[in-house]
Amino acid sequence: MSIPWRSSAAAFEQLLSRHGVVAGACDMEAAWAAFEEFVQVPVEGIEGPEDDGDGFIVEWGVWDWTGNRPALSLGRLLAVNEDGDRQDPYWQPRYWKVEFQACFADDPTWANLHISGGGDSGFDHAAIGKPRADALAATRRFIDQDPLLSVMWRSAPTDIEVTLDRAG
Repeated sequence: MSIPWRSSAAAFEQLLSRHGVVAGACDMEAAWAAFEEFVQVPVEGIEGPEDDGDGFIVEWGVWDWTGNRPALSLGRLLAVNEDGDRQDPYWQPRYWKVEFQACFADDPTWANLHISGGGDSGFDHAAIGKPRADALAATRRFIDQDPLLSVMWRSAPTDIEVTLDRAG
């Protein structure tokens, strides 16, 4: 089963709901389980894996768009190939990002862990299937081993949001 790229955020929201992730009752373990499932679903209208058409990233930080609250993001980057003239030598796909963002209240537990600068896991464009499952497992090990991320992971977000927006 595949999904059209324009429906990707709605498909992710359905998976989150099926895993019990709803506003006011979010568990990051359940959100991660839904994310793992979501990034294994093929998406129509994007470049292939040989052209890095589909990737994922975990990001964290404190930004003005989160109301200067600590946030953790699970994102899927899609290189959409439906627009423009592909015969044009300068043609490039347009990048869109499906993002689950969890915002947290300030917590004394992570006060000394320097979240303000933020960070990310880097994009991983492993192919769907076992390569992507292995990449997700490696990212999860990174989360578990990072002091700040592991504390955020065990905290309850104050609010969550799923978006589909142009990237870059």
